[in-house]
Amino acid sequence: MMDNVTVITMLTLSGLNGTANYRVTLFAVTVLCYCVILLVNVTIIATIIGDKSLHEPMYIFLCNLCINGLYGTAGFYPKFLHDLLSSTQVISHAGCLLQGFVLHSSATADFSILALMAYDRYVAICRPLVYHSVMTKQRISLFVFFAWFVPFNLLFMSTITSISRLCGSTIPKIYCVNWLVNNLACSTSVATIIIPAFNYTFYIGHACFVVWTYIYMIKTCLKSRENMTRFMQTCMPHVFAVAIFTVCLYFDLLYMRFGSRDLSQNVQNFMAMEFLLIPPITNPLIYGFKLTKIRKRILHLICGK
Repeated sequence: MMDNVTVITMLTLSGLNGTANYRVTLFAVTVLCYCVILLVNVTIIATIIGDKSLHEPMYIFLCNLCINGLYGTAGFYPKFLHDLLSSTQVISHAGCLLQGFVLHSSATADFSILALMAYDRYVAICRPLVYHSVMTKQRISLFVFFAWFVPFNLLFMSTITSISRLCGSTIPKIYCVNWLVNNLACSTSVATIIIPAFNYTFYIGHACFVVWTYIYMIKTCLKSRENMTRFMQTCMPHVFAVAIFTVCLYFDLLYMRFGSRDLSQNVQNFMAMEFLLIPPITNPLIYGFKLTKIRKRILHLICGK
């Protein structure tokens, strides 16, 4: 005999409660930000793809970073903009899992690509004589493949474990997160604890690797003025990109799990949006202004000189 239970198929995103008075303004600002994200990322991608002189490892990884920025923000902004103009902010259980997968996989792919960029700079500065034999086209293709495949595979397994019967229907956020969906489940499994814990550990390892490579590079560059100049020109954008992304993401993750709910909803929403707003805008701008080849190419396309 079947239990007389209600199957929850629609979830409510409660992050926009209390914003009814200024949703039109918030909608206009969000549209502007999303247009800027599209413009700066597409500009960098098109510049790198269209200029054969930029088909080098550092620029190929940067191109993938910008593509990932577009992928991740596409999982958030269209739905968020729709919610701003809707009287109710609801999403299907399947749609919630899909959005969570896109946002999580984009964040982890960012870590993978940033780690690759750190490795590329490490080889270029600390082992310049073997750079071209290490960073071959075949190896770069393999690196890029795994930078996308591993995050997608890990997050797919994490999302699959979130498919269970729900006993709640309210997500206290402006977008879906697997951890919050799991909190609504009627029962928990070992997989919902072990797989996310493994994912966090795996990508904390990425962050530690990036930190180690830059400490090693700085020590190496201090011995040579030429290397230090090269480090400042090609590595500082990456340092800023890693720092901004890591701070934005981990601050939201830590607050979501351990933070006080005494903060206003607007502050909570801003913290939730940080990694979907700041890195996708600042990464292309930092690299576009700092890397000479890209800056000159963009200025040539704009000014015709």
